[in-house]
Amino acid sequence: MPKSDINKAGWEQSEFPILCETCLGDNPFIRMSKQEFGRSCGTCARPFTVFRWNPGTGMRFKTTVICQTCAKIKNVCQTCLLDLEYGLPTQVRDTALGVESEAPTSEINREYYAQNMESKLDGAKSLLDVNTRASSAGKEMLKQLARTDPYYKRNRPHICSFYAKGECNRGDACPYRHEMPVQNELSKQNIQDRYHGRNDPVAKKILSTHAASMGLQPPEDQSITSLFLSSLPASATEESVRTRVLKSLPAVQPSQLKSVVYVAKSRCAFVNWKDRATAELAAQAWANGLEIDGETVSIRWGRSKSASGSKKPATSSVASSSSAIAS
Repeated sequence: MPKSDINKAGWEQSEFPILCETCLGDNPFIRMSKQEFGRSCGTCARPFTVFRWNPGTGMRFKTTVICQTCAKIKNVCQTCLLDLEYGLPTQVRDTALGVESEAPTSEINREYYAQNMESKLDGAKSLLDVNTRASSAGKEMLKQLARTDPYYKRNRPHICSFYAKGECNRGDACPYRHEMPVQNELSKQNIQDRYHGRNDPVAKKILSTHAASMGLQPPEDQSITSLFLSSLPASATEESVRTRVLKSLPAVQPSQLKSVVYVAKSRCAFVNWKDRATAELAAQAWANGLEIDGETVSIRWGRSKSASGSKKPATSSVASSSSAIAS
């Protein structure tokens, strides 16, 4: 056992990996190799037991890239780093649930943090089971975005780099795919961003597409950085709205919030941000509404001063406030 050697006290031994159905493959009779302390974890850098297997005919060999402790902290697959319950990137899940990533992103204290998390797990399947209390709007958003059916195409061989250069002479015997690579926003992905839920291009595309489908397509006017909250509960106040807004967006610094204007008579509020990127992030997180005092309020983008001024004030109080605040 590694515990008998003081130099291996923090190393991890395991008998079977934590995998999603897609990475495990469609073959019920799978042969898997095991190598104790075969590599260092891609996130905490601790040596761990590495598993390697072929998920099916014509597929590439897959291997575990992070240790089980890191996988349990985020409730993700050890290979693809997608959420085990919803099949989504951690950035999408954490945005919907309002969960803040506490894991250190630098090399300092990574091993120390991982060892402390082992004691906090204490038999739980993941740290999310211990700490997370999701709002109904966040749960509904995850249900709509969940990818529960396995997607085995993700296990296909990588593209042959020699074929892309026009130099591959192996023909059908080549174990790699003979396709030309496509360069787009999804081409640059890495383990650290996927695990910690930051700047993940796949997550950004999922969130922006879902927000647009829910009627929160960002307006073309880049000067609009306000969001309109309607149907607020009677118990809401400006302070409670501000507190709930910041709590639902743990990745956003409080200094990014410019102001919150609460209109008690109309039971609505205007949330003004300092920059457009933060406003879009808030709109994506609140695509299914924002829960305040136990009630889900609806969200809309603010209007520019010119757009609101061109219309007759059918609802004069709200329209005039919107034009003033959005500007």
